[in-house]
Amino acid sequence: MTMMTLLPAALVVCGRRLFWPFIPRYGADAVAESGFWSRTGATIARRPRTVWIAATLVLTGLAFAALHLNTGLRQDQGFTGSVDSVVGQELAERSFPAGATSPTYVITNTAAADEVLATIGKNPGVATAVENGRSTGKAQFLVVLSPPPDTRASFETINQLRTAVHAIPGADALVGGNTAVNLDVRNASVRDRKVVIPVVLLIVVVILGLLLRAVVTPLILIATVVLSFLAALGASALAYDRLFGFAGADPSLPLLGFIFLVALGIDYNIFLMTRVREESARIGPGPGVRHGLAVTGGVITSAGVVLAATFSVLFILPLVQLAEMGFLVAFGVLLDTLVVRSVLVPALALDIGPKIWWPSRLAKPPADRPKPADTKPADTGPADTGPGNGTDDPVPGNGNGSTNGTSRRSETPAQRSGATG
Repeated sequence: MTMMTLLPAALVVCGRRLFWPFIPRYGADAVAESGFWSRTGATIARRPRTVWIAATLVLTGLAFAALHLNTGLRQDQGFTGSVDSVVGQELAERSFPAGATSPTYVITNTAAADEVLATIGKNPGVATAVENGRSTGKAQFLVVLSPPPDTRASFETINQLRTAVHAIPGADALVGGNTAVNLDVRNASVRDRKVVIPVVLLIVVVILGLLLRAVVTPLILIATVVLSFLAALGASALAYDRLFGFAGADPSLPLLGFIFLVALGIDYNIFLMTRVREESARIGPGPGVRHGLAVTGGVITSAGVVLAATFSVLFILPLVQLAEMGFLVAFGVLLDTLVVRSVLVPALALDIGPKIWWPSRLAKPPADRPKPADTKPADTGPADTGPGNGTDDPVPGNGNGSTNGTSRRSETPAQRSGATG
């Protein structure tokens, strides 16, 4: 609402003074055409295929590093520094079974309590199991696992316990506790990645298709968004392991990082490609890409730097999960603004040419493309615009801005020849 009501009203009331001290003037595009991003576009235009292949190879190399991302971060590994709770847990694990600090609970019907307890005790991953109390029709058992909490071995033990007690007729047994909850969270995260990511990509493709009125362009843009995210995730995996020494990543990190980076990347796609489409319709596909990059490159880069700096604040917090999220989003935004949106996408658009706008009319050759109506007034003769700003400037003559009270631009060729004769 603010962007659609308050800001437009302020712009109308205050005008260009809102941009003081750098007030924009007419002809600002000419300045953009000689700036850094104009030179960048000209450099890319010389060999666009070489540029986008090189950028793709670099991003793909980083993306492969995402295969080594460890999403098994435990609760006791979730702090960047030393805290008393983790120190106490480590002391307890030295003298007692590792699972004593995070026990598992099993609840079952009292009629099958003895059979459930016997089944629990047969599991090799269980250190001890004792009855913890009874209520109306229900019995609860406190189970201490041998492996440390939230490890792969403890998760396997939870799955085995659930399979075993669920098979007991009439037990209606349930397995809970912190380790069981964290296992369910991890399973939910995996399921969400398989469902949410395709849905988000489909929605984004549809929106881009409606906005850009093309089919090829949205598919190319969504491919660059996915590649950018995977490259950022791979680079982050290397940084977590080699640079910061984190034990792993939170299981929700890939999904949350994807949502953030795709949303931001699509914004930058829209900023760039809507302007490129407008310029392509006006001056042609190739010049349109270069001009679109020249006038939006600074805006996109500035927005990316500000956003990356904002998310970098998360890295100073003492929680590993937030620090990892801050680094992933900050690095991903910078990668998207400086490489993908400013180099890869323009290079692809220049290499593919007008076909990138298929099936819109921009994909047609210039000779077959419908020409916009010519709105220029008919030329009635040569115009002497003088040294001023156009047709309103007087013609030098008798010192008062006219020649015998009449501008010679209004004379016909016959009148001018008679005057000179």
